[in-house]
Amino acid sequence: MNFSSSPCKSDLNIFLEAYWENKLEMQEWQCEYTRINECGCDDDDGKDDNFNEESCQYACFMDRGMDYCWEGGDPDADDEPEEQEELEVQEYMECAQIEFPEDENRRLEEEEIQYYIGPYCAESGSAILLGVFNDEFCTNFASEGDAGRSVYYDNMAEALPYGSESLVDMNCIPCKEPGDADMQNNQNDQQDEDEVVEFCELAYEQAGKCENRLSINNPNSNACTYMDGISIFRRDGEVIMRDLSSSSAASVFIGIFSATFVAAGAYVYYLKTKLDRAKINLAE
Repeated sequence: MNFSSSPCKSDLNIFLEAYWENKLEMQEWQCEYTRINECGCDDDDGKDDNFNEESCQYACFMDRGMDYCWEGGDPDADDEPEEQEELEVQEYMECAQIEFPEDENRRLEEEEIQYYIGPYCAESGSAILLGVFNDEFCTNFASEGDAGRSVYYDNMAEALPYGSESLVDMNCIPCKEPGDADMQNNQNDQQDEDEVVEFCELAYEQAGKCENRLSINNPNSNACTYMDGISIFRRDGEVIMRDLSSSSAASVFIGIFSATFVAAGAYVYYLKTKLDRAKINLAE
């Protein structure tokens, strides 16, 4: 099904939760498919005595840029650095409090301060980012100018995940269910008759719609007016969203100003012509 000609809008938190659930499920399917069909790391009779299944799988995933398929470090590394606990991004699809590691000096200075992490739309409208806030509704950034990223770095000694990189990929998302029934939405969507992944169904169902260009029964056009007021265009690969209502008002103002200017000019010309004629009459 192609909805390319039918725009829609959706609640940010609902969309993000569904998007990330689908992303993790698709990654799980990709990892399993790659491990079984591409890595060739089964320890069968064809392998020599030095073969290490974990080392083989690690190399396989890293070579394909699929580091999300592997938990832990290089199994062949002698001195593996101590792993720092990673931020569970999925827990912050809605505004939620974060507990930073305790530091005695910092605790005395900031004893009453609580921090929260949550998503927000970038000013350009082209990305959804995570920020650090000092209120439970995630409306006030914990530090000005960087959306609280410096506060996270001061406490964690690392950059805030998705502080600069969008939570949502701009690439198209496949909505067709994987061919393997066991991997269809983590076995939650196997029994339905369609071949559409659950995320796409839920995302479109929850979204505001403008279906006036679709050849379907009872099209939903409740969000058409809203979407007509937004312009989306690419500039150097970036998607920018701009409210056109202000531009329309500016155009009206410019039109009125121009008309007034032309009318004033015509009136001045009329007066000048009349004066010139008066001078000629006096001279005669």
